[in-house]
Amino acid sequence: MLAVIVGTAARVWWVARQDARPTVDAILVLGASQYDGRPSPVLLARLEHALALYREGVAPRIVTVGGNMPGDRFTEAGTGRRWLVAHEVAETSVFAVPEGRDTLQSVRAVAELMRTYRWSSVVIVTDPWHALRSRSIARAEGLDASTSPARQGPAVSSRSTQAKYVGRETAAYLHWWILRRSSGFGHGVV
Repeated sequence: MLAVIVGTAARVWWVARQDARPTVDAILVLGASQYDGRPSPVLLARLEHALALYREGVAPRIVTVGGNMPGDRFTEAGTGRRWLVAHEVAETSVFAVPEGRDTLQSVRAVAELMRTYRWSSVVIVTDPWHALRSRSIARAEGLDASTSPARQGPAVSSRSTQAKYVGRETAAYLHWWILRRSSGFGHGVV
């Protein structure tokens, strides 16, 4: 069992260091907290990275995803869409999917949207430590998924923060891989 845990942690760490930028149908920005319509520092780092990929021509469109917490006036997806449009991405090039309180729910909602439009390939923008799990979930949902992690922001601010996230993502990935369901480890974690 220890070998499985250590091996999974090594995969989380390894995939976190990969940055795939193939030409795809869409860039997918996974949700993170928003504060009354303003992106949290984590979401902002993801949006800035997605904007850079869009400007590089990785995809002709960006999909933002994520619901809201009880009492919130705004969704993560809507907040992300508004930020991107305010930063000169055409309104017709940004699709908001305001669903999901965790990665599994969000990716399933995006996969449905992508099937509707007959899109199949996606580059996922998330935190480095979340890359393996989000890519694996997207592939399990039938998407041709790669990852390009945001390398700035709170998730990569210090070695201790990085170690915490590698541990959390190792547990969350193993939970999903074994049970194929959300772990309930907290908002934003499958």
